[in-house]
Amino acid sequence: MKVFKNFNIGKKFQNSALAVGNFDGIHLGHKKVLKAARLKSKKNKIYFGALTFEPLPVMFFNKSIKNHRINKLSQKIEQLKKQKLDFLVIKKFDRKFSKINYLNFIKRILYQKLKCKFLFVSKNFKFGNKREGDVSKLKKFEKKFFYKTIITPPLKKKKKTISSTIIRKLLKSGEIKKANYLLNRKWEIIGKVIKGSQRGRKIGFPTCNILLKKYIIPKFGVYAVNVKINNISKKGIANIGYRPTFNGKKLLLEVNIFGIKKNLYNKNINVVFNKFIRPEKKFNNIIELKNQIKKDIKQAK
Repeated sequence: MKVFKNFNIGKKFQNSALAVGNFDGIHLGHKKVLKAARLKSKKNKIYFGALTFEPLPVMFFNKSIKNHRINKLSQKIEQLKKQKLDFLVIKKFDRKFSKINYLNFIKRILYQKLKCKFLFVSKNFKFGNKREGDVSKLKKFEKKFFYKTIITPPLKKKKKTISSTIIRKLLKSGEIKKANYLLNRKWEIIGKVIKGSQRGRKIGFPTCNILLKKYIIPKFGVYAVNVKINNISKKGIANIGYRPTFNGKKLLLEVNIFGIKKNLYNKNINVVFNKFIRPEKKFNNIIELKNQIKKDIKQAK
C-alpha cells in the first residue's frame, strides 16, 4: 500500500475506486464500504484507494474535545493496509483545507488531482466549507467531472447502524465485548511506558503506566487484557482512572503484566482489552486494595 500525505498521487493511481471517510476504528461498517470499493476496482481492473483526514475534523473544529479517537493514526494505517488498499491518501485537516468550498473540493481534488472513477461514501458524508457539500451535490456533478458516486447501505446489527459513535459509547460504558464485536477485533491502546510513583511495585503488583493522550476514555475500572511487547503476548490486568485510594491527580492506564518483571520504561506496548471486570473503587487501606487486586488477577486469568 502506497501512502501519500498530499493529493499528488500521479497518473498511476488516478481513475480509481476511492473510499472517503474518517475511518476511525475501521469497524465492520467501514469494512463493508471498503470491500465494495475493492470489488469494484477488481471488476474494472483499476486501483483501489482511500482518502482520510488527520486530525479528525471534529477534534480540529472543537479544541475542547481531547479524548475521542478509537485508534491512533498508526493503527488506522495498519488496519487499512489489511483491507488490501493499493494506495492511501492522508490529508492534513487544517484551517486552509477546512475553508475549501464543496464545489472546489469536487473540481480541484476529486477531479483534477485524484480523478477518481468511482467514489464510495456514506449517505451522511459532508464536505467543504461549513459542511455544505453532501451526497446530493456529489451526484449533481457526476457527469461534469466524470465520476460515479456509490453509497453502500449502512451495516446494521439489531436494527442499529454500526458507527464509530456507537463504539465510543460502548467503550465509555465498559461494554468491551460488544465494542470488540463491532470492530471485528479486540480494541487496543498503544502507548509508551512512563515512570510513575512506583506504588504498584511497593505493594507487590508492579505496573506499566501509559498516558491515554487522544484515545477515547473507556469506563474507569479494571479490565482483563493481553499485552503485546514486540512479538511476545502476555495476559494481565489494567486499571484506567485516577487511583482514588492514593488520591491520584493524573489519568492513567496502569497495566500489571503476568510473568514479566523486566524494566519496560520508554518501551511501546499494545494493551488489548478483553473484558471489563469491575469499576474503579476507593479502598480504606492498602490491605483491602491488595486483596481486591488478587481477586482481579484470579478473575482475569
